[in-house]
Amino acid sequence: MQVTHVSPARRRAAVAALALGGFAIGLTEFVAMGLLPQVARSLLGSQYTVSSSKAVAHAGWMISAYALGVVVGAPTIAAVTARVARKQLLLGLLALFIAGTAASAAAPNFELLLVARFVAALPHGAYFGAAGLLASQIMGPGSHGRGFAAVLGGLTVANVFGVPLITLVGQHAGWRVAYLAIAGVFGLTLIAVLALVPAIASPVEGSPRDELSAFRSGQVWLVATVAAIGFAGFFAVDSYIAPVTTHIAGLSDSWVPWVLATVGLGMTAGNAAGGWASDRNLDRSLLFGFGALIASTALFALIAHSPAGLFIGSFLIGASSLFLGPAMQSRLISAAPSARLMGAAVNQSAMNIANSLGAALGSLAIANGLGYLAPSVLGAGLAIVGLLLCSVDIAARRRARSGTQAGSLSETTAAAVGNG
Repeated sequence: MQVTHVSPARRRAAVAALALGGFAIGLTEFVAMGLLPQVARSLLGSQYTVSSSKAVAHAGWMISAYALGVVVGAPTIAAVTARVARKQLLLGLLALFIAGTAASAAAPNFELLLVARFVAALPHGAYFGAAGLLASQIMGPGSHGRGFAAVLGGLTVANVFGVPLITLVGQHAGWRVAYLAIAGVFGLTLIAVLALVPAIASPVEGSPRDELSAFRSGQVWLVATVAAIGFAGFFAVDSYIAPVTTHIAGLSDSWVPWVLATVGLGMTAGNAAGGWASDRNLDRSLLFGFGALIASTALFALIAHSPAGLFIGSFLIGASSLFLGPAMQSRLISAAPSARLMGAAVNQSAMNIANSLGAALGSLAIANGLGYLAPSVLGAGLAIVGLLLCSVDIAARRRARSGTQAGSLSETTAAAVGNG
């Protein structure tokens, strides 16, 4: 079946099914941020009795374990499955999500929970890569940014509705029930993809060698570093949003889902604007996004002491971070044109290095007595480094383009002289 033969209604349904996978991934990745205190009390009880802040900081390693799974799984699966049809690949990845998330719910101790979170994260990057490419193909030419934004939009919507709801479930029924519910959403996604996504589109091109060739590009490494360091600023703040809500702003646990929903609203708005902007001017989107992320994380440290400041800062951090999402995805794909799946997957690896780095550095800051707002100050510094590296990448590409244009002009002039 060709994309051109798919009706508009079928296209919309297919993209919605792919976005549902992004929604489920948003749940499994971000619900931990709101349930760290519950996990700490459940699996780190003795440590929690002595120091609740240190136990919560220790529980934050489950976020880092998930991020590490994405880092390992994204490029590995992208290389191994280079010749696998995209729909079949997505179905296999969703089955692995179900298994890993259910194992997380059943983990009897914290160590096995870390292992389960690692396994659950392995298909994360490959799913976003394959689903984003497929969504772009379904939507038509010139839709790279919007295609990835559509799939990533599922993740942002999860942060508006799903994560707060599942967090509420976890607070009242237990964090294990929360992860079982997430496994159920992955099961629903598998059924939707099976029924609605056409087994298209055009032949899968490339090979493991082609996909791995992306790592020979200096541009790929530079852009991945930009994402890994720059986005760590967001995760340093978001990983500890629950204790900031209760210990800094002075609100009860019942307010945590509402703060998470506010972050999600910001992410949804930022993602939609970022997909539109990146398809029009990629470099400008990157520079603006990093500037906004620096400003929002710094502002959060100043105003999160009050409930109003907490909600305003949370929205701005979510919006600025996800404004960058589609742009970074498009940039990595352009850096590896012969390995598009790997480029897309590497972006997810980089984002989750950022997740792990931000959560780990935030944990160290809190554990060393610097307070729950220290990660936001740290986050602003990480975003500044991301902006500087992004500027280096843009300047290098502009110099390369100028050199190419100058070379072409010289060749044209020489040919004209020779013909004269």
